[in-house]
Amino acid sequence: MTDIAPTIAVRDRDVASFTREFLQQLTFTQGVSLEGASDNDKYQALARTVRAYLTSDWLATTDAQRTGGEKQVAYLSAEFLLGRQLDNNLLAADLGGIAREAMESLGLSLDELRELEVEPGLGNGGLGRLAACFIDSMATEDIPAIGYGIRYDYGIFKQTFVDGHQVEEADNWLAMGSPWEMPHPENAVEVGFGGRVDVITGEDGVERRAWVPDWHVVGVPYTYMVPGYRNGRVNTLRLWSAKATQAFDLKIFNSGDFEDAVRAQTRAETISQVLYPEDSTPQGKELRLQQQYFFVACSLRDYLDRVLPEGADLATLPDRITFQLNDTHPVIAVPELLRILVDERGMEWDAAWAIAQKVFAYTCHTLLPEALEVWSVDLLGRLLPRHLEIIYRINEEFLAAVRERYPHEPLRERHMSIIAEEPVRAVRMAYLATVAGFKVNGVAALHSQLLADKVLTDFADMWPEKFTNVTNGVTPRRFVRLANPTLSELITEAIGEGWVADLDRLRGLEPLANDPSFRARFRDIKRANRARFADVLAARDGIEISPDAMVDAMVKRLHEYKRQSLKLLHIVSLYERITSGRLALADVTPRTFVFGAKAAPGYVRAKETIALINHVGATINADASLEGKLKVAFPANYNVTLAEKLIPASDLSEQISLAGKEASGTGNMKFALNGALTIGTDDGANVEIRELVGDDNFFLFGMTEPEVAALSESGYKPEKYYESDEDLHRALNLLMSGALTGGERGSFVASVCASLIERDRFMALADFRSYVDAQDRVEAAYRDEDAWTRSAILNVARTGFFSSDRSMRDYTERIWRA
Repeated sequence: MTDIAPTIAVRDRDVASFTREFLQQLTFTQGVSLEGASDNDKYQALARTVRAYLTSDWLATTDAQRTGGEKQVAYLSAEFLLGRQLDNNLLAADLGGIAREAMESLGLSLDELRELEVEPGLGNGGLGRLAACFIDSMATEDIPAIGYGIRYDYGIFKQTFVDGHQVEEADNWLAMGSPWEMPHPENAVEVGFGGRVDVITGEDGVERRAWVPDWHVVGVPYTYMVPGYRNGRVNTLRLWSAKATQAFDLKIFNSGDFEDAVRAQTRAETISQVLYPEDSTPQGKELRLQQQYFFVACSLRDYLDRVLPEGADLATLPDRITFQLNDTHPVIAVPELLRILVDERGMEWDAAWAIAQKVFAYTCHTLLPEALEVWSVDLLGRLLPRHLEIIYRINEEFLAAVRERYPHEPLRERHMSIIAEEPVRAVRMAYLATVAGFKVNGVAALHSQLLADKVLTDFADMWPEKFTNVTNGVTPRRFVRLANPTLSELITEAIGEGWVADLDRLRGLEPLANDPSFRARFRDIKRANRARFADVLAARDGIEISPDAMVDAMVKRLHEYKRQSLKLLHIVSLYERITSGRLALADVTPRTFVFGAKAAPGYVRAKETIALINHVGATINADASLEGKLKVAFPANYNVTLAEKLIPASDLSEQISLAGKEASGTGNMKFALNGALTIGTDDGANVEIRELVGDDNFFLFGMTEPEVAALSESGYKPEKYYESDEDLHRALNLLMSGALTGGERGSFVASVCASLIERDRFMALADFRSYVDAQDRVEAAYRDEDAWTRSAILNVARTGFFSSDRSMRDYTERIWRA
């Protein structure tokens, strides 16, 4: 790595030294002997030993970034879905073999200890996992970077099922401690809320605005080290935990009011307790805004006061840093930076605004209007009054520029205003990010095109140079090398080791798709991975599946646009055709349908869909007449750890969102890289996957985005499809009869079915026939195991483009210039 030399002694990288460090961690950190250590003691000592090996490189990296003058990236994200850290850090530091031998020398099993690690509850789905992939790849690509987010005490929630219905429980992932984090309370940041804005006249006679908050909390930073893949760079992920400025009032306590004595502590710590608090209430909405401001205020202060070299000229900020806004959650950073520069650092507005417009870049992750975050001016004015003033000034100057640019188009001013007037006055955060940012990017080619053409159209017309695309990617270290070790060994044997950090080299596998012996070995690995996944499901969830059945996987956040309901309709239709005698059981390919999804606590329709899937699955699984040909598995609390077992085992990847609704997807990339064939619409990154792997190795179905738009414009009537398609009609009638739900016909059954027949916002019924026909093609193709294996190998060989390392190179070239 460039110009980074360790500033402290580097530990010897041999078994004896590793063993000695491990025993010292047991003794001096855990306070136990090897003989008296619990399993958790041993895991904690092992993790801290690995952390110790990373520390010298981390200190060297941070010192070099502080003094070296290189431009950096600060990646601001509300979530980082990291997954377990031990294996990833062992791989990055090339310590896996040493650690295994060291543990064996002490009579311990590395494999058993790694299973004790609890996955950090710091993210929910694709957005958080993408952020985790990106910080991994920034380090591997030698990009000076720091990630900023929130250290949630309880994550989003732990999902359980009661009678098939989702129940949320607190995810107490910190109960046994986290050995990977380093708290730094001495670097805590104070953050204000509420209050008023005063006008103060300075000694120079100039009036300035000063925010006087009503109340404060303290943000305590926790540092996680992010190692690059065997290159010596160890970047930083800094997560903030909210604490009270005065956690305990002894005077109130002694008066006998014990609850009020800790009220400030409760109020403050609520901010960082839960990811995405349920926001159907005014209190929930306010808490979300508190979270967002809390973490960006801490992060900006941390960068300006601690990362930026002392005495640095703030006018040079654009040459030193890019703040990448990962979706709209961190966009409140824009007025916060302006407040600091103008109100606290005494900078003139024009100079401060010029800086802000050169340091912020915005990634948009959605095409759904309701997902573009807005905050009412009443809430913003009450919680962050100075920031609302700043937003008003930004908007005033921006609209003046719009009028100057388009003097004869008065409607543009209303369409483009950062402040929406209806249904309530509110700040449109995506608009604020677009106005302030020097770049706006989508996350797949189709998404970026639609973002400019249909979502931020007027802005793209005004500033076409701002808009660009960076297609998402995934880290091959976690999702191939670690998740699929046997396939990784086969790949390395075939093309060498370099592919782990240069995924384009997978192209070297393409000729081997025509090699019968290679295909046989590939097929054996896939079967072994299905067996491994079956063992995990049996132990984790008590679910029994056959390793010889096709694994058909649909794992993603539960949302109507992702169309888990369409997958369910296919399963019900297949079951109905078999039980009615219209399809011979002998002609059915044994298949396990695997779902993994959480629904937001307040998203009623999504939770109803989960209940319907679980009830239908229970009926199908109990039907002995199917002879095990069909199985529905819906393990609760799907997470990164389970994904690392499911994805390598999967044969078919379900990517079936309505065209024009999915921004990108990254699960589609992970499945393809592990040899699953995709059945999907031309949506998000599916388009690029299909173009790369070839139409013969992808099961395309459904309307295109222009066809969706045309159908919507002409007046979509879902009941017409229900009445005209016999298979669809029979499937929905079977659902509504209660035969698949233990006699239940009302409640969640009637709600989901009625929503499909009467409204069907995401056109599942319109795409049903095309989808079922594509599934019939899947059945036929899977019967030719040699041809299927060839297609699977070509999926692996041709999807190296979807490495997050490539994404980081694209960000660097097109946006950051780091």
